[in-house]
Amino acid sequence: MDALEFINKYGSYIDEIALVIKPEYQTVINKMKEIDPHNLVVPESWFVSERAARGFVWSMFLRRVKLSK
Repeated sequence: MDALEFINKYGSYIDEIALVIKPEYQTVINKMKEIDPHNLVVPESWFVSERAARGFVWSMFLRRVKLSK
């Protein structure tokens, strides 16, 4: 998956996470929705698979949850 495809799918990855988390973490999701995915990757970036791209977004979420505690 290249950078453009990731940028296009970033919002859907956030929505997927929002469906399965506790309501108390919704503020973290809201802040992640404000992030411009163009700032997360450079044009030359790529992910081995869509699963790897999802994992990247999940890891961002988990780091932000940990920092919010």
